[in-house]
Amino acid sequence: MKFKLQDHMFVPKHEVLSKEEAEELLKILGIGKEQLPKIRADDPIAKEIGAKPGDIVKITRKSLTAGESVFYRLVV
Repeated sequence: MKFKLQDHMFVPKHEVLSKEEAEELLKILGIGKEQLPKIRADDPIAKEIGAKPGDIVKITRKSLTAGESVFYRLVV
């Protein structure tokens, strides 16, 4: 059985947004996707979730103060 990064307690949830979700996010934020922070396509977690260059990844982190924090990254 191969170890999955997503199963580790210190790795936040990563998911690739659908094209529609990505367009809606960019519309809400009023930015182009090139303005998002980046994550490399060869990052181990990006490879594990099947993220390709041009995809937007949603990262959901647990937070003691905020409950959950959501971040977005553009795959390059």
